[in-house]
Amino acid sequence: MLETKNLNSPKIVYLKDYKIPDYQITTIDLHFHLKAEHTTIRSQLAISRYLGAKPSPLVLDSEELELLSIKLNGQILTEKDYQQDTKSLTLHSVPDQFTLVIETRIYPQHNTALSGLYISSNNFCTQCEAEGFRRITYFLDRPDIMARYTTTIVANKASYPVLLSNGNLIAHGDHAHGDHFAKWEDPFPKPSYLFALVAGTLSKIEDEFITSSGRKVTLSIYVQPHNIDKCEHAMASLKRAMAWDEQVYGREYDLDNYMIVAVDDFNMGAMENKGLNIFNSKYILAKPETATDTDYQYIEGVIGHEYFHNWSGNRVTCRDWFQLSLKEGFTVFRDQQFSASRGSPTVKRIQDVNHLRTYQFKEDSGPMAHPIRPESYAEINNFYTTTVYEKGAEVVRMLYQLLGPKGFRKGTDLYFNRHDGQAVTTDEFVRSLEDANNADFSQFRLWYRQAGTPELHASGVYDPKKNTYTLTVKQTCQATPSQSHKDPFHIPLALGLLDSKGNDLPLRLAGESTPIAGTRVMELRQAEEVFIFKDIPHKPIPSLLRNFSAPVKLHLNLSDEERCFLLAHDSNNFNRWEAGHQLAVKILLNLIRDYQQGKPFQLNLTFIAAIGKILTGNEPDKAFVTHALTLPSEHYLSEFMAIIDPEAIYQAHRFLRQNLAENLKDSFSAMYESLRQTDPYRFTPKDIGRRALRNTCLGYLMELNDPDIYHQCFQQFIQADNMTDTIAALSTLVHTESPERDNALHIFYEKWHQDPLVMDKWLSIQAISRRPDTLKIVKQLTQRSVFKLTNPNKVRALIGAFCQHNPVNFHATNGEGYSFLGDYILKLDPLNPQIAARLVSVFNLWRRYDNKRQILMKEQLERIANVSKISKDVQEIVIKSLN
Repeated sequence: MLETKNLNSPKIVYLKDYKIPDYQITTIDLHFHLKAEHTTIRSQLAISRYLGAKPSPLVLDSEELELLSIKLNGQILTEKDYQQDTKSLTLHSVPDQFTLVIETRIYPQHNTALSGLYISSNNFCTQCEAEGFRRITYFLDRPDIMARYTTTIVANKASYPVLLSNGNLIAHGDHAHGDHFAKWEDPFPKPSYLFALVAGTLSKIEDEFITSSGRKVTLSIYVQPHNIDKCEHAMASLKRAMAWDEQVYGREYDLDNYMIVAVDDFNMGAMENKGLNIFNSKYILAKPETATDTDYQYIEGVIGHEYFHNWSGNRVTCRDWFQLSLKEGFTVFRDQQFSASRGSPTVKRIQDVNHLRTYQFKEDSGPMAHPIRPESYAEINNFYTTTVYEKGAEVVRMLYQLLGPKGFRKGTDLYFNRHDGQAVTTDEFVRSLEDANNADFSQFRLWYRQAGTPELHASGVYDPKKNTYTLTVKQTCQATPSQSHKDPFHIPLALGLLDSKGNDLPLRLAGESTPIAGTRVMELRQAEEVFIFKDIPHKPIPSLLRNFSAPVKLHLNLSDEERCFLLAHDSNNFNRWEAGHQLAVKILLNLIRDYQQGKPFQLNLTFIAAIGKILTGNEPDKAFVTHALTLPSEHYLSEFMAIIDPEAIYQAHRFLRQNLAENLKDSFSAMYESLRQTDPYRFTPKDIGRRALRNTCLGYLMELNDPDIYHQCFQQFIQADNMTDTIAALSTLVHTESPERDNALHIFYEKWHQDPLVMDKWLSIQAISRRPDTLKIVKQLTQRSVFKLTNPNKVRALIGAFCQHNPVNFHATNGEGYSFLGDYILKLDPLNPQIAARLVSVFNLWRRYDNKRQILMKEQLERIANVSKISKDVQEIVIKSLN
């Protein structure tokens, strides 16, 4: 066990200890007086004891509040009437029903944690999820306290002309001494984490949306004045999301206005506050010259995500924070559906699965492994994870597969209608799906309770005499922290069997009279399942886990030739990609072993020929071809190694890329030229795919270390009329020692140094360079004016990019990368514990590295642990990592 002089275990909150609160708050009337030097808040709370609750003290949450006064039913309370500490305010004796008026003072200009009310670019804004409202006023700051909010904001009119909060504007006007006010009323009860306030100098674009029932909704996007020309894509995305949610889920928007505000300093991507979404500027601002195709896609997806929360999160919310995936997993699934409808569903599925397997699978195998509904936590901010979000979405996707589109829609309709205006649990979500479809998901609920990634071991035997194919599937799941035993999961396994021409064979099980054509979904419930398919005329090639029908690891022994056959012929495009991807994994793992054993690398001509066919074929979906040509990431490859060897992974990866480039040079060059842009930039699936494939070809060609190609790449950098092509060229030049590299970085900086989001790209590109001097460059960049330690985007762009996305340099055996990260975790923790905690998670898998690296990483963890003051955000992760 860990023994350090300063690190005591933080207080643990357990799901099993949940109880209904003794008090409810039905209304809250807030009055803010915003000033540059401080802000005063008066809150008037209508409080009543829950029916049947025994008399007990009222304990209100608080953090960094300066108490000015308290009145209970109009009577001023003195210090003998209450008890106050740094985390709470306790009133020992209160009546069954009463009004409480509290005045507080806070200092937003000093709030570097960016939780509660803070200042970003001279504008006031809030972030209250998960527990930020207690930094604004004393409150029962928990999601099952749902109240109706009225908010009055007073501020200097010249300094803060725009005053926004949740709901509808019901009054506004001028006050004395240059002040003005705005009063907002939200007609829907909501938890405190959905409260929002924004005040400052902002410009807006405005549009409208007519709902299916004929109501007009005013849409407004507020940004800093100099960014007003970068909002059109966000507005168009919002209108598409609103129409899609009406069509697919029958959900109509419920207020007269919908507002979005973009801020530069934000811990998260965006926040779904009722009627007033606050976004990280990164997910709003876009025009072709400054934003890449990926930026455009992320903006559309995040806009959709936060809008969809209006029902899956706001109208129906979480009972407690253990239920976080109730809103996040469901809403991620909804935004994935929305994004898939906007382009290639196959490509969107590939992107989502790649992200899940690269990051969430790693989380499942580390010390922070947890179910999508955790049983305990010390700091809830640490559970905004890929497990809760992306794996949570996969669990909802499995329910969608098991019920079908119509059954799932019936279930969600019942869920929204049954629980509108309530704070509920994941069990109530699943129960609604069950009740609407007369289904039983008792075993399926294990996905909410059990951590870890299940593994499927599949094998098939063909009997030519009986014309049967017997598929045996065994499921296992490794032990995770606090869960040594795992019961079998309920797993939908989508599959097909292919004949010699690549056609799907009709599938009939014993006892069935009619075969089913195409993909079948088999339901695994036992530790071992056997399926016998009848009337199979010859030995088939199995295509399993189609569309990644469950978040599992599949082990299926196929030959290289069989995988190449699937890559060429599988009717399921996701599995076509998967066949090539897993073949590349196999080849790379063999190369890694060769490197570790000192053997010379060997070419795999079968794989090169298969990639060549994909490259020169007539596949119309260029985005799909791009993904088929993209090798598994170094991070993903590490998942297959008991002891992670970053140097061996890097060398194997580089060798295969270079040999693909050398052997397919003419094909890459021809494809690059054929996809040259002639028309102005357009954000369409076809154009996105064309740019992606062209830039992938350029990336391979740049592996050849050819001065002529360096020049060609630099010309693309100079001549590009859009950020996608500019960044693609710069991203490949940055790895080289060529003079074009430094020239391009200088030109880019001179052109864009006034644009913070574009400068984030400039920082990240240099941070992930594979050059051996990268850490030295990163350290120098931390001293540049474009880097700001108090801005989360800057930290993620530079420090996060180097430590999380440059494994060969970060894991250098001299340990300098580890000490660099340790230094910045200690610098960040007093300023912004949430961002510091994200960074310390990079050390989570330290035990899976070689002895030398283990020692070096452990030294940094113990160094952090022994600091006299450490946030519970960082503390929880350090304790779990070390223990």
